[in-house]
Amino acid sequence: MSKPPNRRSGARRGQGGSRSLGIRLRTARGRKVSSTRWLERQLNDPYVQAARREGYRSRAAYKLKEIDDRFRLLKPGCVVVDLGAAPGGWSQIAAERVCIGDEPGFVAGLDLLEMDALPGVNLLQADFMDEEALRLLDDLLDGRRVDVVLSDMAAPATGHKQTDHLRIMALCEVALDFACEVLAPGGAFLAKVLQGGTERALLDRLKHSFETVRHVKPEASRADSAELYVLAQGFRGGG
Repeated sequence: MSKPPNRRSGARRGQGGSRSLGIRLRTARGRKVSSTRWLERQLNDPYVQAARREGYRSRAAYKLKEIDDRFRLLKPGCVVVDLGAAPGGWSQIAAERVCIGDEPGFVAGLDLLEMDALPGVNLLQADFMDEEALRLLDDLLDGRRVDVVLSDMAAPATGHKQTDHLRIMALCEVALDFACEVLAPGGAFLAKVLQGGTERALLDRLKHSFETVRHVKPEASRADSAELYVLAQGFRGGG
C-alpha cells in the first residue's frame, strides 16, 4: 500500500512517483467562487488522491492511520465501534487492522445515513443515541465488550466559531456517554473536537474515567483546519 505524500516536504506525487499537476478550475455559471476553490482544493489534495488510488472512501482514513500508527489502538482481535461512520473511511481502516489473524476482530459502523457494504464491517443504520441502536449492537456483539469507540463526527458548520465549537463538543459528549456504556476495562475512546480545547467539564470527566487523556492532531488534518482529536486510553469504568 502506497504511503500518502509527506506534507512537510510539500511533495505531491501520484502512482509511480510521477508529480501530480495542480488542477485549476474556472468558475462555472451558477457556482460560487468559494465552491470552486473548495472543489479545486479537493482535486489537488494529496490525501484525496491517495484515497482514490487505495480505495478508501474518504481522506479521513489517513487521520486514523496516523493516530493508530502512533498509539496502537487497533490491535488484531479488537472490537471496534465507529460512530457516525459514513462514508466509511475510518471503518475501513479499523477492519484492516483488527480483522486479521486467528482471532478476527469485530467492527461496527453506526450512522443515520445508509452506507454501501464494507468488507469486515457490520453496518447499522441507526441513531447511536437511541436505545434501539444499543440493542441492535448488543445482538451483534453477542456478549463481547467493546475495546475502542471511534467518533469522527462533526455537526454541519455554521461559520460562527463559538457555535460550531459548542455543537461539536456536544457530539463528543454524547459519544462519550455511549463509550462509557459499552467499553471494556482498558478500552479507548477517540473523538473529534475543535482547537480551543476540550471543555473543562468534559476533560475532567475523561480524566476520571480513563488513565490517560491527550489531544492529537494528525498531519492528514488540513493545516488550516481547527479540528483535532481527544484520545482517552485505559478505561476505568464510570462516566
